[in-house]
Formats: sequence, C-alpha cells, structure tokens
Amino acid sequence: MQIRDLPYADPGVPDVRSGTRFLVWLGLRQLGGQVKSLLWGLLHYLGIAGLPFVIGLAVQAVVDRDGGRLALAGVLLLALGVAIAAGDVMLHRTAVTNWITAAARVQQLLARKTAELGSVLTRRVAAGEVVAVSTGDVEKIGWFVEALSRFAASAAVLVAICAGLLLHQPALGVVVAVGVPVLALAVLPLLPRATRRADAQREKAGRATELASDTVAGLRVLRGIGGEELFLGRYRAASQEVRRAAVHSARMWALISAVQVVLPGLLLIAVVVHGARLALDGRITVGELVTVYGAVALAHHPLRTFEEIAMAYSFSRPSAKRAARVLALTRTSTTTAAGDGERRATGDLYDPLTGVRAPAGLFTAVVCGDPDAAGRLADRLGGHPVEQPAGGRAHASVLLGGVPLDELPLETARTAVLVQDKDPVLLSGTLRELLDVPASGAVRAEDALAAARCEDVLDALAQASVDTGGDPMRTRITERGRSLSGGQRQRLALARSLVADPEVLVLDEPTSAVDAHTEARVAAGIAGLRAGATTVVLASSPLLLDRADRVVLVHGGQAVAVGTHRELLAREPRYRAVVTRETDGELAVGAVREPGTVALEALEGESA
Repeated sequence: MQIRDLPYADPGVPDVRSGTRFLVWLGLRQLGGQVKSLLWGLLHYLGIAGLPFVIGLAVQAVVDRDGGRLALAGVLLLALGVAIAAGDVMLHRTAVTNWITAAARVQQLLARKTAELGSVLTRRVAAGEVVAVSTGDVEKIGWFVEALSRFAASAAVLVAICAGLLLHQPALGVVVAVGVPVLALAVLPLLPRATRRADAQREKAGRATELASDTVAGLRVLRGIGGEELFLGRYRAASQEVRRAAVHSARMWALISAVQVVLPGLLLIAVVVHGARLALDGRITVGELVTVYGAVALAHHPLRTFEEIAMAYSFSRPSAKRAARVLALTRTSTTTAAGDGERRATGDLYDPLTGVRAPAGLFTAVVCGDPDAAGRLADRLGGHPVEQPAGGRAHASVLLGGVPLDELPLETARTAVLVQDKDPVLLSGTLRELLDVPASGAVRAEDALAAARCEDVLDALAQASVDTGGDPMRTRITERGRSLSGGQRQRLALARSLVADPEVLVLDEPTSAVDAHTEARVAAGIAGLRAGATTVVLASSPLLLDRADRVVLVHGGQAVAVGTHRELLAREPRYRAVVTRETDGELAVGAVREPGTVALEALEGESA
C-alpha cells in the first residue's frame, strides 16, 4: 500500500479483543510494507556493520604495506557507503509509509465506527477520550508499526555482528557476544515503571483536554456568569498536573537512555583493554583490534532501536487498548440484509415502545414532560437504538410503513429518516459547503434558509465576508459555528436538515434557542416547506404545537392522548401542565373556568 493509494477501499475488520491483538492485526495488514522496510533496514545496518571489517582490513594493509589490499578496502568502503546511503533513504521512505498507512487505517476504522454508532458513541465513551484516540493515539500506534521493521533489522544485524566477531576473532568475540545481549535486555526491568508513569501522564493529559474542550464549548455561558477565571484556574491546575507527570515520566526515560549510553561505553572500554593486552601479546593483529573496536562502537546505533521499540510499545499499547475499546463498541441492533438493498419503506412512522404514530404526509408534534425522554424518543424514531441494561430485552424496532428500520440497510434507513438533535453541530467551512449535503434536490438552499428564518445570519456572514465580495454563501463558518449565537447555529442546522428533504424529518426542540417572535416564524416556515411530507417535532412550545396537524402527548413513556393542540388544551390537564407550565393549584383554578381558557389566552397572547 502506497500513500498515494489512500484511503483504503476497505480498512478491514480489526481484532479488538485486546490492545496487543489489535497491534498484531495491524502489523499483519502492513506485512508487505514491513517486509520492504526490513530488507532495506538489513541493507543499511549490514552496511554499517561491515565498516569495521573493511577499516580493519585497510589498517592491517597499511601496517603490512600491502597496496593491493588497501585498494580493495577502498573499493569495499565505497560500496558500503552506497549501500548505507541507499538503505537509509529507502528505509526511511518505507518506514514512514508504514507509519502513515497504519495511522490512516486506524483513522478510517474510527471514522467508520463513529458513523455506525452516531450519538451512541459519546454516551459510552467520553468525548475527551474519543479526541485522544483519534489524534494522539493514532500517531503512537503508527509509531510502533513504523519502528517494528527497523527493530527487526537491527536485531538481525546485531546477531550477525556477534557471529562474525566470534568467527573473526574468538578471543574478543566472546566478550562482545556476551555483552551485547546484556546491553539489549538491560532496560527491561525499567520498562514497567516507565510505562506506568507514561500512562499516568496520558490520563492526566486526557482530563486536561476534556476540560479545555468543555470550557471552549461553554465559553459564552461562562462569560455570562463570570466564571472564566474559575475555569481558567481549573485548567491551569490540570495543566500543571500534566507537566509534573510529564517530567516524572521523562526522568525514567532519561534513565533508560543513560543506561543505553553508559553500558555500551563500559563494554567498549572492556573490549579495548582486553584487546590491547591481546595485541601486545601478539595473539591478535592491530587490524583485528580495530575491527572489533569499530564493531562494538557502531553496534551502539542498532542498539538504540531496542530502546525505541520499548518506548514505542509502551506508548502504543495503551493507545491501542483505547482504540480497540472504541472499535469494539456495537449497536444494540444491526441492519441485515442481503437482498434488502432494493427495499424501500414508505408510510406511517410508528414506535411500538411508546405507541407514538406519525402519519405519512402530516406534521406531527410530540410533547414529553421529560427532555431526556424526548431525546431518547428522537433517537428511536431515527433508528438509533437506546442503550439497554445488561441482560434486558431489546425493544422492538421503529416501523416505517410497517417495515422495521433495523431490517433496512443502514444507508437506506438514514436516507429515509433524518434526526436533528437538540444540540446540532456545525462543521467548519463555508455556508455553501454546510448546506451541500446528500439531498433529494427538491428543496433549494435559499428556500431552506428562508423557512428557517436565517436572514440575520446571512446579514452577519455578509458583513464578515471581506474576501468574498459580501457573498454569505462563500463566508467561512468557524469550528462548531462558535462565531454565531446559539439561535443562529440552531437555525442554520435546521436549514441544513430542510435542504436534505428526507422522507421523514424528526426535529428535537428545533427552536429552543430563539425568541418567541422568531419561533413563530420558524414554525410557519417548517409547516410551509414540509407541507405534504412527514415531519415529527418534539417540543412543548405552543407556537410550534399550534402549527402541527396532530399532537401526541407522551406521559410515563406511553402515548396517552392524541389530537390538535387546542383540543388537548381543552380536555387534557396533563397536556396543559406541560405546555403552559401551570402548577396543580393553577390547574384547579383553571378548571372552574371554561376548560382550556387559560391556556388558550396564553397561546393567543404569544401569537399576538
């Protein structure tokens, strides 16, 4: 796999039983790249390992005044130089390719899982952890995959060096053959403690990231209540904890690095002292001493990869564990079906759990006293299964035209039913890009913006568009629309949903962040643009409810009353309690008057 071929057509099905198994699976998917990197690494490190032998040959040729051998040594040095250069360039190229392609595979797997789970993801995994997995953890996993082939090449070359020295000069080769494995394994006792410290640092960094994300998201509210300094102090304290943990971790890794420098130095001193005595005794030649010295000195380079692979594994294992935990999440229900690709459901939307029915082609409003219950109902109506307790029975799927959404292919179900959350997200980009969504083509962006009453948003974007000639459609919207007010973001998200023009549109509190005057105009715009299409709005605002063709009251998790807004005001006390916010005492007083008079007066006053 080459970088130019990314993204993968299919990133595969990962082994998520553990972090280590996930790393093994990822390495096997990169097997071709790993082999290439290994071969180039062998060329590079063998070229380095060959230098001491050639230099020793050259030194001995000078001592013996042998011009032929000196010339041969020169040619061999040139060949080794070319091999080292070519091996280094291609090793770097193939290793970085392994890094990038492995990271891209993990990112694709995470993106696919995010799209599959939808809003269920952040209910099971903290948002800060999702951010950490998709950014820093992906990089650390790629680092281990990249370092693996270089480590294998280094280990093979070290074995070759020890074997060569044993054959070339057994008296010194034994010292090297015993010392090199000791150097390679010397850091192993220090790794568990270093890993624990690194894990503690990552945990504190994740908390700080989550705190920063929450602070930025709620900055407008914090300014309103004067809480900026409070949260700034909390973030400073969290960042200082991260700094202390990082220093604590760095000390252990510095100790490991020191061990990797000191021990090879001690081995080199031992080889020189022992070799000098052997040379003085005439048991070895000067060239052989130079060869062994050079081999031990240059062995430090491949030995460094042992430290690197230890660090890479220590950092990547918890990262792979977190990634595997996210990738192991599944929905409580699955779509099936071979042969269902041509299946298309139309008709009424019905939830057998609550008894809520939205007739095809009508504007249905649903009133729930509990906002959380309304959010869960919106998820169910969109085919997003609600979490069940362990061992609990799975609820029956929502039906569209009598067909369970769970039995439709996921793409078909998403096209048929679109759910807009109460807190919709705007992605960064221009307004035209924001509204460029998969759609039926029946609704123009201009009509959707008009129906959502986005005139003030367009004016604000036009004034902010310095480089686009005042064209609001070409003005960039910042990340999550933070430059806009809550009401403006909500209306832009509504316009995006209206442009999509799904067969069934489910809106959860689409006007909760706007004033009453704007709310009445938005309600009229939704009713007008969606005329003849199935629309479900979960809300308790009289201005929205009065525009609905029918209203369903959900109480205690069940649909208990159906009718128009004014009919339910007149005959259903529980409905009046939710919609008009009347207390029990006020309801009792209102009952003495003509049923529904108080609530109707309130509605008419808002409409006026």
